[in-house]
Amino acid sequence: MTNRHTQNSKQNAQSPKLLHRLINSTGVQIGLGICAALLLWTLCRLAIPMKNNLAPPAPDNTPRASEKKIAQTPIAPVAFETTKVASNASPGNTPEGMAWIPGGTFSMGCQDPRGIPYGGDKPMTDARPIHSVTVNGFWIDTTEVTNKQFNDFVEATEYITIAEIPPRPEDFPGAPPENLVAGSIVFTPPDRPVPLSNHLQWWAYVPGANWRHPLGPESTIEGKEDLPVVHVAFEDAVAYAKWAGKRLPTEAEWEFASRGGMTGNVYPWGNEFRPNGKWMANTWQGQFPTQNTAEDGFAGIAPVGKYPPNGYGLHDVSGNVWEWCADWYRPDTYQKQQSGEASSFNPTGPDSSFDPQEPGVAKRIQRGGSFLCTDQYCSRYILGTRGKGEVSSGCNHIGFRCVRDVH
Repeated sequence: MTNRHTQNSKQNAQSPKLLHRLINSTGVQIGLGICAALLLWTLCRLAIPMKNNLAPPAPDNTPRASEKKIAQTPIAPVAFETTKVASNASPGNTPEGMAWIPGGTFSMGCQDPRGIPYGGDKPMTDARPIHSVTVNGFWIDTTEVTNKQFNDFVEATEYITIAEIPPRPEDFPGAPPENLVAGSIVFTPPDRPVPLSNHLQWWAYVPGANWRHPLGPESTIEGKEDLPVVHVAFEDAVAYAKWAGKRLPTEAEWEFASRGGMTGNVYPWGNEFRPNGKWMANTWQGQFPTQNTAEDGFAGIAPVGKYPPNGYGLHDVSGNVWEWCADWYRPDTYQKQQSGEASSFNPTGPDSSFDPQEPGVAKRIQRGGSFLCTDQYCSRYILGTRGKGEVSSGCNHIGFRCVRDVH
């Protein structure tokens, strides 16, 4: 356990400077997140020293006229070259709970989704240019890592997640000692309409929230063993993967696998959000963030495997919970890969992180969106779109899945 806490101390060593900048600068603007993962570092640090005042929103289940209009817009993947799937057969027996991904060459990224059904109003510029990438074959988990699987890991190793470790006073100068308690970020829907420009109105730092208690100390995962584990920071996911003899996927591996061998598909199953009226993923319905009408069957996280798999047999690569990837986040990664400045053959991402919205905050890639994604705010259930998260932050809609190399 000493080793474990030493790692956490090293990771948190940069926190005081960033905290001082955020709290003591006048007129500081918190970067507007398209996805909650972008917000976690800032919110966690703002929430510990002082309570958030949550304002609330109201429901509106009426179909929007604009949605009816754009439903007629055709989707044409003109910027994508045909995916060339390698003819690699699985090299031996496929590990339990995993699927063989043969690898190949595909067009990575996404077109501007504005104007397509359920595409939202964000241009997703960091997911362009669409460019050619090649990956070798690998195995990948068919589902997100579950509470049961993570519990097996914790019981075998006595691992303690970041959310279970109290914040250190030196990282939060001036914070009352009673506020320096272990916890994590929890989605807390307001009870009346709120502007979508202020994410602090639907996220709260909840003392005692962690993977065992996803909504706070009174909640439990008993009877929910097949739900994806959440409140895992990046290093928590890495530790599990190492114990399991696996690793986190690269962003390129994740996208290749999520596309299921198809070319330029908008969703893992094709180009229609609801083919024949069927719900294909766990996302948000109703007015965000006030009320999820759960038309897809779930108002929150769904057990893994409840929705149809993609062409490679993978479940929930769109919606449910965000998934950590191994790569550092930079908005110019694709530009560098296309220009040849960075490799596009088995790419592992940039050497360091940079997010112009929060310079100096180290972030890793997250993919797939979550049950909170909606075209009203975050349409990153669309394939090729990119998320990002501060490495020491978890939340109740962030999980992961693993891959295994061919040996």
